[in-house]
Amino acid sequence: MAGVAVAVVAVSTSAILVDLSDAPSLVKACYRVLFMTGLVAPFAVRERDQFATISGSDWLLVTASGALLAGHFAAWFASIEYTSIAASTTLVQTQPAFVAVGAWLLLDERVTSRVAGGILVAISGSVLLSAGDFLGGTTVGSNPSLGNGLAVLGAASAAGYVLAGRSVRQRLSLGPYVLVVYGVCAATLFAAALALGLPLANYPAHEWGLFVAMAVGPGLLGHTVVNWALKYVESSIVSVSLLGEPVGSALLALAIFGEVPGEFTILGGAVILLGIAVTATDRAS
Repeated sequence: MAGVAVAVVAVSTSAILVDLSDAPSLVKACYRVLFMTGLVAPFAVRERDQFATISGSDWLLVTASGALLAGHFAAWFASIEYTSIAASTTLVQTQPAFVAVGAWLLLDERVTSRVAGGILVAISGSVLLSAGDFLGGTTVGSNPSLGNGLAVLGAASAAGYVLAGRSVRQRLSLGPYVLVVYGVCAATLFAAALALGLPLANYPAHEWGLFVAMAVGPGLLGHTVVNWALKYVESSIVSVSLLGEPVGSALLALAIFGEVPGEFTILGGAVILLGIAVTATDRAS
């Protein structure tokens, strides 16, 4: 559980670091994942013999997983530019609901009434969170509707990443798995940045520092530690623990930026977290 606690604290800094950077959102994602790939490479090299055992179908799944992870980072990083950090981090945590639906549709996994109820509660919270844009509540961000939509897209992409890589992870050790996934993700993001003509160089030193911090903090100590912890801790416990990310991010945003979440964001976020908690703890009940 100590590893999970470290991961939750680490991922809570992600939205703050992204918001502190003035680089284009896609460029931030590019370098975060590139540096993450470099950090895990030494661990993967120790188990390089496993790469020869990956089947053709598994290579397709790992490639799809990396591409979907790229979609997650691209959409979520962009969402932070348009909506509040509290709303963005809460909506991107609807991922477990998408995973439950995807597992039902694609993997023929049974959805219990509790899971279905939790998903409906989470969706209701998402609607409530966005209601301030239409009912005159206090909102934060230049275009909250767009930002909220991008955060939900980021959640759906992250769910696809989890579903695509679930079976492969059972046959492949952590190091080789994340190296391939992060490598595909980085290549996809850089291809998109080049296609859009975004500048990839000539950033000041503090920007490079933020790129590295994104990779080391929420990347290596966050998501990679989560992948490691899943071998030792029940996935339901890990999922519920990660619900602390929106709370941690919102508190940091308040302390650093003075960003006070609107009333609909607070209420809707609480409902979303309740729905995800119900969904994620179904296995443990």
